[in-house]
Amino acid sequence: MPQLSKQKVDKIQEQIIYFLYSTFPKQVFTVEIAREIARDEEFTKKMLLDLEKKELILRIDKNSEGIKYEKRLRWRISNKTYEVYSLHQKNSQQTALKIEEQSTSEQKN
Repeated sequence: MPQLSKQKVDKIQEQIIYFLYSTFPKQVFTVEIAREIARDEEFTKKMLLDLEKKELILRIDKNSEGIKYEKRLRWRISNKTYEVYSLHQKNSQQTALKIEEQSTSEQKN
């Protein structure tokens, strides 16, 4: 199997973080994430474990009753990552609005 570049791996991990951000606070199984990013489960799990090492996401290995999953894992974005990502999203939206306002005012003049 060909080696992926660091840039491509970063993009895939970014897709995973965005998906977990958009489903927050829901805890999503690996298979659902793999389906969303159109990758196989083993590759997706490898990416998820790497993100967990970076403390960007959290692994949930027990169900709501406290019983440990035998073969499956759920994932969610960490609270810190959620806050940073939310702030980034808001700043991006504000910047886009300012650009739009400037463009509109320039067209009027």
